[in-house]
Amino acid sequence: MPAPMSEAASTLSNLPEFSVSELSGALKRVVEENFAFVRVRGEISGLKVAPSGHTYFDLKDDKAVLAAIIWKTARPKLRPESGMDVVVTGRLTTYPGRSNYQIIVEQIELAGLGALMALLEERKKKLAAEGLFEASRKKKLPFLPEVIGVVTSPTGAVIRDIMHRLNARFPRRVLLWPVAVQGEKAAAEIAAGIAGLNNLGGAFPKPDVIIVARGGGSVEDLMAFNEEVVVRAAAASLIPLISAVGHETDTTLIDFASDMRAPTPTAAAELAVPVRTELLSQTLDYQRRMLACFTRGVEQRRRHLAQLARVLPRADQLFAQPRQRLDQAGEKLGVGLRHNLQLHRRALLETSASLRPTTLRQRLANLRQKLDGLATRAARVEKIQIKESRRRLDAVSRLLESVSYKGVLDRGFALVTGEDGKVRRRAAEVKAGEGLTLRFADGESGAVAGGTPRPKGKKSPTDQGSLF
Repeated sequence: MPAPMSEAASTLSNLPEFSVSELSGALKRVVEENFAFVRVRGEISGLKVAPSGHTYFDLKDDKAVLAAIIWKTARPKLRPESGMDVVVTGRLTTYPGRSNYQIIVEQIELAGLGALMALLEERKKKLAAEGLFEASRKKKLPFLPEVIGVVTSPTGAVIRDIMHRLNARFPRRVLLWPVAVQGEKAAAEIAAGIAGLNNLGGAFPKPDVIIVARGGGSVEDLMAFNEEVVVRAAAASLIPLISAVGHETDTTLIDFASDMRAPTPTAAAELAVPVRTELLSQTLDYQRRMLACFTRGVEQRRRHLAQLARVLPRADQLFAQPRQRLDQAGEKLGVGLRHNLQLHRRALLETSASLRPTTLRQRLANLRQKLDGLATRAARVEKIQIKESRRRLDAVSRLLESVSYKGVLDRGFALVTGEDGKVRRRAAEVKAGEGLTLRFADGESGAVAGGTPRPKGKKSPTDQGSLF
């Protein structure tokens, strides 16, 4: 007979049996029923955003880790970042596929203001190290912009305050770029608004100045204006930018990157344009001052001219002495002209005396005598030169005849040239059948070469050799 079962074995055999799915489902119901909504504090780590848009991260403290998920449909006010100390609100659930539990986050809050300030201070130092807050990057605001671009919510009181203030001071054309100023998408929309106003063209005129504005709120409400993407967009703006976020005591990181910070949106409108009535009053005041200065200047110059006129002498006194000198010069002019005429008449008589016929004939005879003498000398020199030239020519002719080959031809030699007109000095230069020209002292005769040339070095007893 089989041994009786022990009491423990009997108890185990009576336990209900579950499948893995049944047990996972039971645990899921227990967790979700007992922890419907919880608030958990911890530090964010391992943050990542899936291509689907869902955000996954871990909440941890010094002893444990809790997996957390933010579905893409959720809209928490605060965007999670690694290292943030936060308090999340959500519901616990399990994930049977990995046998773990996790929290589905619906709201994120900072664990304390100190943690947020530390986060912002660290981000501020990082951006400042990149030079985004340098004063040298600040651009000067235009005195009177034609077009003002405003990046803010289209439904809030901010845009109405800005428009009311602009109309009261100096009406200008306003281009509104509507954005969300709070929430998950706010930072991206604000950055896109700043870049979009910088790139406007065509039908929409590009603004001369940009105002980024938002009303007051908590630190969490203003977090969009502390995001890096917004700060970098403000620093990269080529158009002067005024930041007007929150109240006068609120400070965000965009304030350090903007070209001008306004304490309120209304103050931003005051910074953007001057007061029209004040400009008109100032212009009228400048006009009155200009007319007063012009009138005073004219009066001063009139008095000065009158003073100068009093010290000037009368016209008859100014021209008395010059008139007297003119009369004296007029009297001397007639005497001078008569004296000059006498001098020229005397010179003419002296010159005409040397032009009498007898004097001219005598001078002509002297010149003819000198010319005859020169002709005689020239003929004598010419005869001497011709005689000397003939003597030199005869000497050269005799020298030429002594070296000419014609003298050699007279002694019985002949000059042999080929068909190409060149002299044949060697038998080896003559080709068989070549036509030759033989030049003698009294004429030329043609010949044709026959046979083969004699070898080099052998000469005929009658061979005379080359004479040239």
